[in-house]
Amino acid sequence: MSPCYLPGYLLSSLRKFSHAVPCRPLKVYFETYGCQMNRSDTEVAKSVLSTAGLQNVSSFQECDTVLLMTCAIRESSESKIWRRLHHYRLVAKQQGRSIKIGVLGCMAERLKEKLLCNSGFSIDRLTSGAISNLEPHPSQSVGADFVCGPDAYRDLPRLIANAHAGIQGASVALSLEETYADVRPVRRCQASEDALEGNQSSPSAFISVMRGCDNMCTYCIVPFVRGRERSRPLSSIIDEAAQLFEAGVRNITLLGQNVNSYCDHSVPQSRTLTSATHLTPGFHAIYRPKLGGLRFVNLLDEVSRISPELRIRFTSPHPKDFPPEVLQLIAERHNICSHLHLPAQSGSATVLDRMGRGYTPDAYLALVETVRKTIPGVAITSDFIAGFCGETEDDHEASVQLIKNVGYSFTFCFPYSMREKTRAYHRLVDDVPLETKNRRHLELRAVGRQASLEFNRAQIGQIQLVLVEGRSRRSFEDVFGFNDCNVKVIFPRMMAQSPTTGATSNATTLNPGDYVAVRVEEATSQTLRGRALWKTTLKKFHEDSHECTYENTNFTMRLQC
Repeated sequence: MSPCYLPGYLLSSLRKFSHAVPCRPLKVYFETYGCQMNRSDTEVAKSVLSTAGLQNVSSFQECDTVLLMTCAIRESSESKIWRRLHHYRLVAKQQGRSIKIGVLGCMAERLKEKLLCNSGFSIDRLTSGAISNLEPHPSQSVGADFVCGPDAYRDLPRLIANAHAGIQGASVALSLEETYADVRPVRRCQASEDALEGNQSSPSAFISVMRGCDNMCTYCIVPFVRGRERSRPLSSIIDEAAQLFEAGVRNITLLGQNVNSYCDHSVPQSRTLTSATHLTPGFHAIYRPKLGGLRFVNLLDEVSRISPELRIRFTSPHPKDFPPEVLQLIAERHNICSHLHLPAQSGSATVLDRMGRGYTPDAYLALVETVRKTIPGVAITSDFIAGFCGETEDDHEASVQLIKNVGYSFTFCFPYSMREKTRAYHRLVDDVPLETKNRRHLELRAVGRQASLEFNRAQIGQIQLVLVEGRSRRSFEDVFGFNDCNVKVIFPRMMAQSPTTGATSNATTLNPGDYVAVRVEEATSQTLRGRALWKTTLKKFHEDSHECTYENTNFTMRLQC
């Protein structure tokens, strides 16, 4: 018999179930749904499991444990997970395999023990769309073997071992302190469909800098499934970012449910800049303003100093947390990308008040104007909800006009989905018919796509700096990357000519992690297509003049950082 690889502390807790404990490494397969934070949480969970001696595998066929990292922001997100549970139960039965399934993340936190097998609940219409409610059913067997909330990933090894010993479990306690600051995530290697070589790591990485949200927007389940805001010590973030840069990462996205309300109270005051203790002019919060500590501007300042070759992005922010010094820092630092996500949610003052957003359309537009004046060429993206409680046609039209007036580079639009526990669930009525929600959603999306198309078409002819991410999914001959505005750019993998000599003998193969000057030649609402001109560096491209004329050309090439 091969030796057992389960950690000793797990084995000792399962001695009376020794017949059920496999004497080999337990193999775990992840499926991740939802936002970037869920992807980051998957990397954290993989690290916890790897440290405990479990093996992360890349396919269902290899595993004996399936972990579903879930979202609860909309009903449709949860419907998908119920269908996956049903799918895996069916496949495991057909293959005669004893598979254990765990549900992680926000859905686990929201439904808790209701997700477990034989919990007394069943789900109707597992494969046919939205799920309206949970109804008792004594023979229910579609659920999970264990559930684990966002603040309990350190408990995963115990939950998995217990599941394989026949013990169901739920670990869903929220924490006021957990940030996983001491856990180094197991970041994925780019799959062959993205990278040019299977063993090349991605040049981009996420770093979770804070968790939870205190805003309590009436429609939002996040505070109830992610808990209160708490931030990692700034020093731990800087250490992780520096290590990633040394490992070849060139693009870091700072993550948080309300990332720009970051506040590190482990240090009493700012070291380099005056900490902002005020909100965006014209905005207010429902909670008492945070005083002291290191703020988001300090975090951006220090991460941007790690290297002039490290690009920095962040998501997801709240419009209320953009004081002038944050915008000024973004404008001053060439390696902080000129892309801001400003979730509006609605263009109606009445609806915004009902949502508890803390601003009016006029205040939001004033922020947009300030952003554009402070950061020339900035790309602004946004979120919109269609059909929120009490929304009228006039309210909807106000959202349509806001999208047109701002000229977003991209908009994320969704029909409203009532969530239990939210303030809207207890205080408001979900009175907009589903058909109306869907129509308004499609109208918002159409207007948003037109705005994106106009924004992207305006970039045709520009020479932009693009960080190569990997191979295009549609053509082995093409690679893709993202420009400063976070728009995907696709271009040939082979750079055929030198911009200075035109010599074909200088043909170069582009690889993930390369900074490339790309001339934009075509545009859709989703992507840009272009031609690579030369390799460069982030610092050099920024320092080059925005009006560059080469001796062998008869045109002026416009550089766009």
